[in-house]
Amino acid sequence: MAERDTPTDADDPTADAADPRDHDALPAAIREAVPDYDDTYLDRVADRLMYSYDLAADYAVDGERFELYAEMRMETQKQFLHPALNYANHETEEYLFARRVRTPTVGQLERLVDLGHAVADDRVEGNEEHYGTDITFVLVAERIPDAVADFVDGFRDRTLLKFGYYGHYEVNLIVVAPDDQQIVDSEAAGPTGAFRLWEPVEEPTEGVLSRFARRFWR
Repeated sequence: MAERDTPTDADDPTADAADPRDHDALPAAIREAVPDYDDTYLDRVADRLMYSYDLAADYAVDGERFELYAEMRMETQKQFLHPALNYANHETEEYLFARRVRTPTVGQLERLVDLGHAVADDRVEGNEEHYGTDITFVLVAERIPDAVADFVDGFRDRTLLKFGYYGHYEVNLIVVAPDDQQIVDSEAAGPTGAFRLWEPVEEPTEGVLSRFARRFWR
């Protein structure tokens, strides 16, 4: 459901809340790899995404351009006595595309969903080790019309590959109006918190493996 909070900083309603992680403690090579988006809001979002994602700016896919692109790949496995003796390998991938629009429409979102399926056709390699791929589109808008909020709030698009034997992929949607501190996301969208700059980043209460296991059984 769409959320709206009362701004607490009239001068900068998207002022980033305190981040519990120490940005300066990261290796210089990681900090320097984060692009300059020439956009205060997207720069702050990138500062949150950089801990888990590889980032790019001015990214094009199938003729569509996005100011911010993020990619994450993760592999989990079980092992017996030695890392070389591993089994139950699972691969997950996430692709995130974000761009600014003035006023989003349902038609724009539907076209992005179609683009998500095209991205999946091109990038998702279904096999026994593939668990899941998330493809998320984010529109950064001046306002969120009610029709858009309703569409996103009730949206979920999950495709099983070979009846789930080769995992699945999911297309997710997020629409955010930073000046209004308003955001709406689809049911399975994961990185919503990175775009909610008016709230602090919450420290995870569980490890990466347990989060993965929870998603596996979702």
